[in-house]
Amino acid sequence: MAEAHSAVAFSFAITHEGFDINYDQEVLNLVWNSGVRSWKKRLARARNGVRNGVYPAHIQSLWLITAIAIGLHFSGFAVPFDLVHKILVHLPANTINWQVTACFGAALIVWLSICFTMRYTLKLLLMYKGWMYESRAPGSKVSLRTKVWAAFVKILSSWNTPGLYSFQGSLPRLPVPALHDTMQRYLRSVRPLLDDENYARMEGLANEFESTIGKKLQWYLTLKSWWATNYVSDWWEEYVYLRGRSPLMINSNFYGTDAIFMNLTNNQAARAANVVYLLLGFRRLIERQELQPIMVQGMIPLCSWQYERTFNTVRVPGLETDRIVHYRDSNHIVVLHKGCYYKVTIYFKGRILRPCEIQVQMEEILNSKATPLPGEERLAALTTMNRSKWAEIRNAHFARGVNRVSLNLIESSAFVLSLDDEPFEFDLARPELLDKFGKTLLHGNGYNRWFDKSFTVCVGTNGRVGFNAEHTWADAAVMAHVWENLVMDDATTNGYDESGIAKGIPEFQPPSPTRLSWDLTVLQPQIEEATLDASKLINDVDLRILVHNQYGKGFMKKCRLSPDAYIQMALQLAYYRDAGRFSLTYEASMTRLFREGRTETVRPCTIESAAWVKAMEDDNTTNEERVKLLQKACDRHQLGYQDAMCGRGIDRHLFCLYVVSKYLEVDSPFLNEVLSEPWRLSTSQTPHGQTPKMDLKKHPNCISSGGGFGPVADDGYGVSYIIAGENLIFFHISAKLNCKQTDVHRFGENICKALADIRAMFELHFKSQGETNTKNGTASTKPNKAKLVK
Repeated sequence: MAEAHSAVAFSFAITHEGFDINYDQEVLNLVWNSGVRSWKKRLARARNGVRNGVYPAHIQSLWLITAIAIGLHFSGFAVPFDLVHKILVHLPANTINWQVTACFGAALIVWLSICFTMRYTLKLLLMYKGWMYESRAPGSKVSLRTKVWAAFVKILSSWNTPGLYSFQGSLPRLPVPALHDTMQRYLRSVRPLLDDENYARMEGLANEFESTIGKKLQWYLTLKSWWATNYVSDWWEEYVYLRGRSPLMINSNFYGTDAIFMNLTNNQAARAANVVYLLLGFRRLIERQELQPIMVQGMIPLCSWQYERTFNTVRVPGLETDRIVHYRDSNHIVVLHKGCYYKVTIYFKGRILRPCEIQVQMEEILNSKATPLPGEERLAALTTMNRSKWAEIRNAHFARGVNRVSLNLIESSAFVLSLDDEPFEFDLARPELLDKFGKTLLHGNGYNRWFDKSFTVCVGTNGRVGFNAEHTWADAAVMAHVWENLVMDDATTNGYDESGIAKGIPEFQPPSPTRLSWDLTVLQPQIEEATLDASKLINDVDLRILVHNQYGKGFMKKCRLSPDAYIQMALQLAYYRDAGRFSLTYEASMTRLFREGRTETVRPCTIESAAWVKAMEDDNTTNEERVKLLQKACDRHQLGYQDAMCGRGIDRHLFCLYVVSKYLEVDSPFLNEVLSEPWRLSTSQTPHGQTPKMDLKKHPNCISSGGGFGPVADDGYGVSYIIAGENLIFFHISAKLNCKQTDVHRFGENICKALADIRAMFELHFKSQGETNTKNGTASTKPNKAKLVK
């Protein structure tokens, strides 16, 4: 109980001699500094709120307009609309002081009018999405309309340096697509998956839905879109994530890996210290809103709403629905090592601890001889349970006493850090090492990750790092941005000396990590049950991380095709060869061009892609026919991706119509069937280059191998890929081992074969083009280059 006694900062006692006051000055100083820090943050939020409210105008421009108003008034000229005199009528007197006050009031009115005119002009401009469709067309010219639009957007968006949330008020709302358009897009998307009889049946259901209950549901959804900031995001978060009762591990959480070609240090404590410091620096950028919003083509902003919950966030289990809890501030992290939990203070004496000081704390934990308390080692297995079961246990055993205090410390921490007791290895000659690396991050041993936290940073004994992230609070692109920034900063700040330890000399002895206390004796059966259930999930999932280094986006761009569309078509061909059929395919796209936008589904299995795949398997089809069919399939895929990004997708609209039908207690056979269709091939591209710091020419080894997730369907594959360079692609392939129809290694081989066949097809095409050009007197055999947007 020594830790509890040392935590008492103030005591008051009454004796026969009077009263006695005892206090710990150092602890009271900590309390005082914490309060000062909290108020500074509140003032900063208020200042940023004003700045964001008037963006793109400058706050300082108010004083300029005030000076002009005073100059005009006292020079005998009338301020526009005679505002000064109109205000003076309502003031107590006509003295100089009150005239200056009236001038300020008139200037404020004019200034606010200008601010909101600029803001809503920018909002109207950002509603235009024609630029996206034009920029994707190879060799096409940009229309005059788009050029004029781009010029105005460039002027307004660069008028002032934006903060992280400066564009939030200018982003347009996500539009509700026309019901008829969504029905037609849906029917077109399922045509290659259904025979004539089933397609006719589905077409009848769609037409019946559109002409009957669909109109009513659409009206309610339109009404919501007028009232809510985003008609999808709140329902998507609640019904897809928070109301899901399945375990988070594997089923929902995702992972990300280190830059595997880079080895900054082999010292676990030093790497952990630098990672913690850099992540806290990123947190400060978010809190101060100094992080620059991501701008498409340098001028079109993406919504930054999801960044707010990156740190100090936890998903709390509930009996029927979970909830996301975000803490305003946290001055500690929780470290998990060999089954023991430690609270580590990272803010001390008015500043964030430096890497060399954090390393002292990490070494103290690594060198500790402490052993876990009964039940403590496998405690985190509770976060892998069915959400309702975990909620029952939490309510019964963590609502009071030391368990409540310790659980609150975990949940309110900035993030959780796991110091693993195994290395994270990579060797191109031994691909199984990278597979193991991915599995360690995806699920660990089932109890060395706190799966409820927004993310857990994992550090291997050899200094390599990775993360496991909860999915509710944000999409993978946000966490990828955090991680990309971390990797680049870690590589460029030169934070390690020659021996691999963190540079610098501690200015003081940092606060020692403190063990969390638990009383888990009565919880042993539940923890054991959770551990067994987690082991079953772990033993049933297989993961393959495929390193494809034969070629990358360089060759794809030579083919004048979008790299994403190119890979998606390769996946269609690979899956057809693997399963012998086409399947409903999910590709995640983003809708962050709209306020509070998250994701939309692109359906890569199209009529055009199916025609190309069949042509690839048909020996009677010529090579030139195959090339033309692939180009058509990629064009169709690009159109689907553009539609999804512009709010014209299929699945989020149908999902929201389904939610409305449930609220109205109306049964729809069409929606029931659509929402129950399994996604046997679920894919996602990990973005990179979200930070301007990412320069692979200067730092070619800084590229991460991306990350992955578990399979969505029991008889399907989960595929995440990252186009890591001109000649490098990583594929993260997952599947269930108990399914005899899937095999991650076989599917990986099919992906490699599909990519090789496409390359051979285009090389033959280029060769035939070269021969044709030679006959026509043209020397060059290279295709014309086209500018492509990612």
